[in-house]
Amino acid sequence: ITPEALRKVLSENDNVKLLILCNPSNPTGGVHTEERLRELAAVLDEYPNVAILADEIYERLVYNDEPSEGHVSFAAISPSMYQRTMTVNGFSKAYAMTGMRLGYLAAPARLAKATTTIQSQLTSCAGSISQAAGVAALRDVPEEELEANVQVMREKRDYVIDRLRKMPQVNLKVPPTGAFYVLLDVSAHYDGDDVALCLDLLKKKRLALVPGSSFGAPGTVRISYATSMDELELAMNKLEEFLLEDDF
Repeated sequence: ITPEALRKVLSENDNVKLLILCNPSNPTGGVHTEERLRELAAVLDEYPNVAILADEIYERLVYNDEPSEGHVSFAAISPSMYQRTMTVNGFSKAYAMTGMRLGYLAAPARLAKATTTIQSQLTSCAGSISQAAGVAALRDVPEEELEANVQVMREKRDYVIDRLRKMPQVNLKVPPTGAFYVLLDVSAHYDGDDVALCLDLLKKKRLALVPGSSFGAPGTVRISYATSMDELELAMNKLEEFLLEDDF
């Protein structure tokens, strides 16, 4: 998201109450730099009635080499953003605890109290087993293990990007720098119908990708590389075969 695009949307829609900011991003794998976040905050300062819901669950999965290009929490950008930001996070990604369904929210007291009123009537609370597992993850998993996992995910990302760049009529303009997704432009195939492409891919190759239309990005598909290298190699082989067949 750019500050220009944000200002345009806010100026044309005076009923906007909430900005949902997913950083690092699902589905693109993009990571907003601190500089970009400050630009967005400057726009939001002009619209004090807009709250921010910052989804930062992929914060530990960032592959930039420069510290200045790492993840920065939006609530830390400025005192005004701190007062308006609800940060959501969880254990599913960095700690690979997807089955535990354990997450959390950090926000100023007035916002936390309001969200608690709603949450208490929806889910009551997280399971005690999940909570104990979350405590163990925070207390017992060393930083070195998390860093090693990031390196493993980076190698998988690099492998997938390398394979995709050799495939016919696909476009990856900006390689992902976070999370574990690639949003690939396949609009040259199937007349840009990403849903039809994914359905045929599933039927013919038994390979499941997510249509970009689900994210408001028609003509693209989302690939997750959060699996083994063996599975990724098989998946890339199937995708390449499928796209080559579509060319003839």
